Amino acid sequence: MDIPELSMALSMSQLQTNVGVAMLSKSLDMVSEASETLTQMMDSSMELSVNPDIGSNIDLRI
Repeated sequence: MDIPELSMALSMSQLQTNVGVAMLSKSLDMVSEASETLTQMMDSSMELSVNPDIGSNIDLRI
C-alpha cells in the first residue's frame, strides 16, 4: 500500500469514527429526553392519583 492509499484509508477511518460518535451522542440525547419525559409523566400521574399511597413504589430486581 502506498502513501496516498494509506492516507485515504486513515481519513476514511477517522470519518467513520466521527460519524459513529455523532450518532451515539444523538442517541444519548434522545434517551435523556425520553427519560425526562417519563419521569415527568410518572410525577404527574402520582399527583392525579385518588389514593397517593398506592402505586407510589416500584420494586425493581435485576
